[in-house]
Amino acid sequence: MGNGISLIIFAGIVADLPRSFVTTFFTYKSNQIFNIISFLVLALLMIVAVVFVTEGERRIPVSYAKHVRGNKMYGGVTTQLPLKVNQAGVIPIIFAISVLMLPSFIGQLLVATKYAAALQIGTFLVNLFQNQIVYSAVYFLLVFFFTFFYTSITFEPKEISENLQKMGGFIPGYRPGEKTAEYLSQISSRITLFGALFLALIAILPMILEGVTKVNTFNLGGTSILILVAVAIEIKREIEAQITMRKYDY
Repeated sequence: MGNGISLIIFAGIVADLPRSFVTTFFTYKSNQIFNIISFLVLALLMIVAVVFVTEGERRIPVSYAKHVRGNKMYGGVTTQLPLKVNQAGVIPIIFAISVLMLPSFIGQLLVATKYAAALQIGTFLVNLFQNQIVYSAVYFLLVFFFTFFYTSITFEPKEISENLQKMGGFIPGYRPGEKTAEYLSQISSRITLFGALFLALIAILPMILEGVTKVNTFNLGGTSILILVAVAIEIKREIEAQITMRKYDY
């Protein structure tokens, strides 16, 4: 049921939550209970927002022309072409984290050398990316960039337009072919802009919450939240599909 590797990652993240709760309970004093409650409420709201955006989609109406084959008439129906708000998933965050690790890694290698100039540059790189504000700002920009980059690679408006044209489908108000591809590209750019901003904000929001509430015992980053939501939704759909199949008589 579902992807095995995703389930293993999901289980690993969930299994760490009880330890975080216990650590929080024994670390913080009673006068800090408001900060803990605020952190949990904001985290819950963030999860709800992730679910909302993950499931969000722009549905473009597609009509099919009527055509006759033999004595039967086909087509003449209207369907919808769904475009996900977050088409890239967690890939941009993974790319961003990989790039962010590179300067610190290079800095540590330079610090290990015996040359004064390399030592100075290495120290600068290490200290720069240890700054929380700089790290968060670069992280935000990288996630935003990679969201557009990945979506532009995986989403092909021209190919979708050609497939619709071959099947006799068209978007009302737009000519099949180039005009349809331009329209799809425009719609994709708009929803990807919102998705990229949201994904970049989710990536750095746990760090903002830690800075505001002073609660740093929950190791739950933006990537972990996205994985939890995506896998939970996938498991829910798989269970619903299995239940539906069991209702049929064979």
